[in-house]
Amino acid sequence: MNRITSLFQKKNEKVLNVYFTAGFPKLKDTVSVLEALQDGGVDIVEIGMPYSDPVADGETIQDSNQKALENGMSVSELFEQLKDIRANGITVPIVLMGYLNPVYQYGIEAFCEKCQEIGIDGLILPDLPVDEYFREYKSTFEKYGILNIFLITPQTSEERIRFIDEVSDGFIYMVSSASVTGAVSGINTGMEAYFNRVNAMDLKNPRLIGFGIKDKETFETASKYASGAIIGSQFVRILDNAKDIKSEVIAFVKSLK
Repeated sequence: MNRITSLFQKKNEKVLNVYFTAGFPKLKDTVSVLEALQDGGVDIVEIGMPYSDPVADGETIQDSNQKALENGMSVSELFEQLKDIRANGITVPIVLMGYLNPVYQYGIEAFCEKCQEIGIDGLILPDLPVDEYFREYKSTFEKYGILNIFLITPQTSEERIRFIDEVSDGFIYMVSSASVTGAVSGINTGMEAYFNRVNAMDLKNPRLIGFGIKDKETFETASKYASGAIIGSQFVRILDNAKDIKSEVIAFVKSLK
């Protein structure tokens, strides 16, 4: 069974997903950050594949993408770094987040096959339209046991949300507002109305709320309206300033719980 599916069968509240950019702050930090996140007790790790034009991301994550690319990070380098993680004790579900162009260049099927080989559980590709996924790639993802995670926003229609829920598995990434990562802070009443509206739809997939989650308070507030939440920009800032990655990552994760 896919590790994400297994996780949500066991736990459906206060699920903590933490994002970081591969190859940041330094090229070879990827596995060290992943290990520290697992040691801290995260439920899902989302690893960003650096891209030159990360349109869904704000300044903090854009900067980390640029630094990682300058460090020499690429899809092939990331796969090389991650190739032994499951043999070396990493058990936490892992999602790769990125953009279509590098995945197309690698080859969709070859990419999914490599993810299966390494032990990657899911992908988030914000610029892959759900209709195209359903027509062209769903069977390939399923062949290799890779879940494709879609984003919804307050502007996503009910019809679209129900279609996403029907054709995907794992969880739905519920973007808290129509903005980029790092641009909002906290949960406001407008967001709450949106969260309640989606909850009333009784979808089959659990939801995790992202954008604006930065600390214990915002994590717990978001978790009242979904199965948990995703922290990205704030964690990337922690990494950018960390003197001791392992201890500071573990301390940050524990501060959220």
